[in-house]
Amino acid sequence: MNNNKQTLLHKFLHWESTTPDAIYLTEPCPDGSVIDYSWREVGDQARRMAAHLATLELPAQSSIGIFAGNSAHWIIADLAIWMAGHVSVPIYTSANADTVGYVIGHADVRLMFVGRLDGGRVGWDKVSGAVPAALPLIDLPRSARGEGPTWQQIVAQAQPLAEVALPSPEALATIIYTSGSTGRPKGVMHSFGGMYAGPDVSQVMYDKRRGTSTSDRLLSYLPLAHTAERAVVEAVSLYSGCRVFFNESLQTFSDDLRRARPTIFMSVPRLWGKFFHGINERIPAEVQAAAFADPEKAPAMRAQILGALGLDQCHTGLSGSAPLPSAVHNWYRELGLELLEGYGMSENFGVSHFSLYGDVRIGYVGAPIPGVRCRIAADGEILVRSPCQMMGYYKEPALTAECYTEDGLFHTGDRGEVDEQGRLRITGRVKDLFKTAKGKYVAPVPIEARLGNHNLVEAACVVGVGMPQPIALLNVSADTRQALTCGERKDAVMTELEILLDEVNARFEAHEQLDCLVVMQEPWSIDNGLLTPTLKIRRSVIEERYHQRGEAWVASRRRVIFE
Repeated sequence: MNNNKQTLLHKFLHWESTTPDAIYLTEPCPDGSVIDYSWREVGDQARRMAAHLATLELPAQSSIGIFAGNSAHWIIADLAIWMAGHVSVPIYTSANADTVGYVIGHADVRLMFVGRLDGGRVGWDKVSGAVPAALPLIDLPRSARGEGPTWQQIVAQAQPLAEVALPSPEALATIIYTSGSTGRPKGVMHSFGGMYAGPDVSQVMYDKRRGTSTSDRLLSYLPLAHTAERAVVEAVSLYSGCRVFFNESLQTFSDDLRRARPTIFMSVPRLWGKFFHGINERIPAEVQAAAFADPEKAPAMRAQILGALGLDQCHTGLSGSAPLPSAVHNWYRELGLELLEGYGMSENFGVSHFSLYGDVRIGYVGAPIPGVRCRIAADGEILVRSPCQMMGYYKEPALTAECYTEDGLFHTGDRGEVDEQGRLRITGRVKDLFKTAKGKYVAPVPIEARLGNHNLVEAACVVGVGMPQPIALLNVSADTRQALTCGERKDAVMTELEILLDEVNARFEAHEQLDCLVVMQEPWSIDNGLLTPTLKIRRSVIEERYHQRGEAWVASRRRVIFE
């Protein structure tokens, strides 16, 4: 079959027919047991559900929602939707009632699968009022809803669909709604061809540029409703026949990671940092340094640390969504795991830039992936054209048109600069620039990245519209928040943060230097709306919440303030 006619569904059928007994999906259960699904079993269940969908006589290319946490049946449901000739519409499990209702209405969802949700039944009850009463719902295994028709009942009664609807590459495959860090979520339409192109052009990223294979293992724990997990876990596994393991819960994460022993592991800087700090608490940094300096002891120390993390088989470590602290980067490098930072968007299925093995520059997200074209505009904005570029925003043709240059490059809204080897450094958002009372523009992201390098800081938001100097609001780690309850430890934290303030200010121009650091009392989270589902700060929400207090903080003349 010619590659330009291939889709991920074609790939699935290939693995189903050529390696039917190989394990594709491995899912842990609350009681500690594990369920394995072979390619044949996945195909059988997907075909049976697709046959049921066919009996509903929905219009071709109907939108079908998947409102569920990561599980084997998330992917099986997606395959069933495609086999029946429909379009999948994932919804974040952390979405509030307003967002759930909006996505269902905006995407014209005709049926929805409901699975595990944040908070279980309580999580469902919080949003169920926004789900239209007439919308057909199907409970996936272990659904938070627990009522009505279940996946198990339907597949037990249905006969497998004999004739799968094989899509053309140009057909709409999915609508991925953005996490809404800037207003209402937008429905990003991706074609089957674009989703296939993702793993196809990205092979150079994996296994020291050798690519992915059937022997690779992945752990799925970041939201499948988000582009990154969809691109690296679902798309790569279907493209290359990889095995996917799932995470049961936060409490079992370490065990699930060690069970999977992934060869490819994608994470966010926050988790890479947690591993780093966790090991340093167990094995003092000086003990590690001494071992790494000894050629005879170094291999054993590296094996001990990577084995404890479950990363001893990992040949590709990927990081994105925020800058990776250089100390964390260098520590993994010492362990022999070169972390590759990348940059992508929902609009290009995450396929834009990525660092490649042997060509990593700390602080940069790499050069364009093969087939990607990039240009920096006069105002510093990053313009990109990707083989995985979206078909457009659902129901928003005018907005879609506005997002492209005359020669077809997408306005990312991010600012950046390129080095002599074409590697990109993100310097902020075009709209994040703000003007101080002195009339000077400040780009917050580079300052936030410096602050985020410190082990006390989990996230930072630099603000200062109309103020003499910018200030930084800090979301600190749970351990640091606990330390603030003890007078002596609080003094130590203050001293560390004062040193950090001096170090950061020394690296920036006078108008960019921070007046003070403010440690927030309430942790920023998805639940309180200050972080997106992918753990990025909701800048506008944070600014609005704390703007009125900025003048008082500055007037206090304190360098470190505890809210």
